[in-house]
Parts: sequence; structure tokens; C-alpha cells
Amino acid sequence: MTEVHIEGLSKAFDGRPVLSEFNLDIAGGSVMAILGPSGSGKTTLLRLLCGFERAQAGTIQIGGRTVSAPGLHMPPEQRRIGYVAQEGALFPHLSVADNIVFGLPRTQRRAHYRVAELLELVGLPAAYAGRPPQHLSGGEQQRVALARALALTPSVVLLDEPFSSLDAALRNETRQTVAHALKAAGATAVLVTHDQAEALSMGDQVAVLWDGKLAQVATPQALYRVPATRELARFVGEAVIQDSLVAGQTAVCTLGTLPLTVPTAQGPADVMIRPEQIHLAVSSSHAGSIQARVESITFLGADASVQLVLLASGEHIIARVDGQAAPMPGAHVWVWVSGKVIAYPRQAGGQIVVSKAPLLSIVSSA
Repeated sequence: MTEVHIEGLSKAFDGRPVLSEFNLDIAGGSVMAILGPSGSGKTTLLRLLCGFERAQAGTIQIGGRTVSAPGLHMPPEQRRIGYVAQEGALFPHLSVADNIVFGLPRTQRRAHYRVAELLELVGLPAAYAGRPPQHLSGGEQQRVALARALALTPSVVLLDEPFSSLDAALRNETRQTVAHALKAAGATAVLVTHDQAEALSMGDQVAVLWDGKLAQVATPQALYRVPATRELARFVGEAVIQDSLVAGQTAVCTLGTLPLTVPTAQGPADVMIRPEQIHLAVSSSHAGSIQARVESITFLGADASVQLVLLASGEHIIARVDGQAAPMPGAHVWVWVSGKVIAYPRQAGGQIVVSKAPLLSIVSSA
């Protein structure tokens, strides 16, 4: 299994920094999801890893071999990297089998080397080998593109927004199949995406890029539960942010006295609560519950997003509840919070700072 080590990587275009002092270690055989908004530097990072672009500073090591450093730029064809593009990029004039073996030596191409094995690995029947790719669905084409990348037994597989063109149901099915195939192949993979659900469901670790810098590296669970900044909290899922006062191991806010996930500085802070932590009831049977009015409901199928206004303070919050148990607009309900929360302390002038949370690699603040 191949490890990837990136240190001090920087790249600018026309004097505008796109990546700055980027550091990241990727364990062999793992899937690293690179998550970030548009323009954060995700595609540039992928192109630097592939060798399509030259880095202006820093080093890249793949499997202990330096492929990029000051004065060194190993060409893409020597890096043993498999690449799965956003649209699959299959050749329409070639069969599925010929697409899969395209990058192999001539004798292996003629023999359709490992085609049946690779099709099975990505969850497709061997009978698909003779089909033209345009006769396949979008999800099937992406699986063939992955089989083509794996046919070269690459050191690392790079996936560039590979599911963005698929509809929601097909996207979920395809990414589960791809994740299984990568694990079965023992491949080290880097998935670039702006889709939070995709990054959290596929990545063993998630690295968040923010304005060309690494904002946080964590497991999916830790990233969601303890985001490094208030901005990241809102980017990785919905978040309810409230003024609070940290006292001891709790944050006191309008929604009650809430236990903290990690210790933080005492005093004024912004507390972050996930909407699914906010519960609703028709009576005040739960200790510490407060009254609210339902303003609107957004039905999401299994879940529903409930817009609420707290009667005592006039604050607006969002709760995520079971879609079958959603209250009607205009109803009065009682709300309370379960579980622990994260607080972002304020310094003089109201500036938000970051708590040093365990199990996380936090390298920037809001």
C-alpha cells in the first residue's frame, strides 16, 4: 500500500496564490476526501499530484519516492497514478473492454488482460465487455472509468468530482460501489469533491481546503461533530449558531446549559448546535425545554427541516426531525437540545478563535 506525503506545497497563477504551504499525509490503502468550496484549490492540488502542473514550492512523495520538489518534476506517465475524471472520459469508438485496457502494453490490450476481473471488481457483469460506452448509464460509465484506472495497478487513484453529473439515487449507488472497489483493490485514493455527504460517506479522513490552505483534517465523524471554525461548521452540514457564555464544561445560551464536546476558554463564545440535536414536543415534559413557534416546514422525505422562532427571545433556529412527525406551521412546541456542543470563544473585539480539540488537526482559524 502506497503512502502519500505532501509538504509545503504552493502554487500561484498570475501572481494569485491558489495553494499556500499545503501539508498532508495520506495513509496507504485509505481514501482521503479533499473537501472545499469552488475556488478553494482542490483541482489544482489534483493536477499537482498528477504532474499536470509544476509546483512552485514544496515536495510530493508517493510511496517514499519524491515526484515533485525544487528542481524536480517527474512527468505524469512515470508517477503510476490512476485518474478518474468528472465525466469518465471514455472513448466512444472503443468497447468497454478496449477502454479498460487502453493504457496497457499491446499484448495485454489484445488479450483484454484482467477485463472480466476488473468488471466484477466494479460491480459490472462480464457481458458488458463488448458494449460501447454510450450504451451504459452514467453510473456504469464511471465504474468503467475506475476499472480503467485500476487496470494499470496504480500507486494512487485520483477521483475528480466523479459523481457530480449523476442524479441523487444513482450517485449514492455508484459511490458505494466505487468505495467497495477501492477497498477491495487495496488502493490509496484521493477523492476531490465539494459535496459534503460524498466526502463524509467515502473518506477515511477528510481534509478541508479553504482559500488554498488546509483548514482541518479529521475523520468524518470528528469533522462533523467538532469543526475547527464556525465557517466550517456551516459548510459541513447545517448549523445553529447562538451567543453563549462558557462556564466550566458548559455553554449557557437561550436553549439551555449545554455540555461541551471539548474544553474551551471561559467567557463569551458562539455555540454550534446541529439541527438534529434540537428536539420538539407538544408539552414541556422535558426538563429545560423552552417554547417556540413553527414558522415553516421543508419536507425532505425521511426528514423534515423545521424553521422555528423562540418565543422568549425572538431568535430563529432550525431543527431536523422525522419527516412523519413534523409539526404544522403555526404550531407552538417545546424544544430542547441533546448531546454535546462545540463553542468558539471570542477575544477582545468579538473575534472568534479556535479551541484546540483533540483527535483533530486544526491549522487555521476563522
